[in-house]
Amino acid sequence: MAYSIEDFDFELPQELIASDPLEERSASRMLSVDRGSRSFDDESFSGLPGLLREGDVLVLNNTRVFPARLFGTASTGAKVEIFLVEDAGSGEWTALARPAKRLATGKKIDFGPGLAAEVLARDEGGTIRLKFESEGGLDEAIDRLGRTPLPPYIKRESDAIDNDRERYQTVFAKERGAIAAPTAGLHFTPEVLDTVRARGVSVVEVTLHVGYGTFAPVRVSEIEQHRVQPERYVLDRDTAELLNAAKRERRRIVAVGTTTTRTLEYNIARFGRFEQDSGLADLTILPGHEFRAVDALLTNFHLPKSSLLFLVSAFAGRELIMDAYRHAVRERYRFYSYGDCMFIH
Repeated sequence: MAYSIEDFDFELPQELIASDPLEERSASRMLSVDRGSRSFDDESFSGLPGLLREGDVLVLNNTRVFPARLFGTASTGAKVEIFLVEDAGSGEWTALARPAKRLATGKKIDFGPGLAAEVLARDEGGTIRLKFESEGGLDEAIDRLGRTPLPPYIKRESDAIDNDRERYQTVFAKERGAIAAPTAGLHFTPEVLDTVRARGVSVVEVTLHVGYGTFAPVRVSEIEQHRVQPERYVLDRDTAELLNAAKRERRRIVAVGTTTTRTLEYNIARFGRFEQDSGLADLTILPGHEFRAVDALLTNFHLPKSSLLFLVSAFAGRELIMDAYRHAVRERYRFYSYGDCMFIH
């Protein structure tokens, strides 16, 4: 069935968008969505371990967010904001800029002690190409001067509270490279993961570095025309073997987040089974996708008309998901990155 972008719209009051994290990571509410009975129940995230089964495999995305927002002064004296999007190697980055019109090719930008850049080119699609110069390592300079890249719908400065660098990061984050957090993972604490393991659930990790493509606006009316940009991923041999054993033994694979889902579905589509691999995960999941890897999914509540809403609708069915979202609005769930979550099983 062909869907239009309007089929994935819903009304969301501004006050339901979570601007700040809860004091306790695991205190979020959770909507439990049963695909078999096409029903949903109000739960709490602390109840997730009780919904998992002995033998399940819980898969986390261990990417680590780096402070991709930089504030600087152009050689003209203009104040500019840079949002790093993709590492092009050799000190070059593709970036979004505000205000972009002030950054002609050849302009220099000073970001503070030990970090500057030159604009090499203006690309199609509104991005620019920068060449950085740093004293010492470039990553270290960006980490020192950059700010947490909170999503634009959070209407405050990222450093307005001191704990954004820690809270907009999962407790299992390891591999630096994401410009947005895999937000379904933000609810977990070490104690919750210990409880999960105590129930006989295996916990494994993959890496997908969340890029601009994950949250880029959908600019087409027919969703089949939309493509999510490829993102870098890693799946190691031990994890692949454990996942293959779970499939053989008909044990559930539970993905934490849409990024984990995309990683697993891409890998199994590429090889026919799980295989050790690294590279670019190039997969857009739309309604009609045949899920071969993932049996259950923990996810946050997503933007209307977004590619992430397409993915969860593909997994559970558009009608059920849209009903669940309308219920979540009525029940005053908190939405988006710092918001509540949904467990689809």
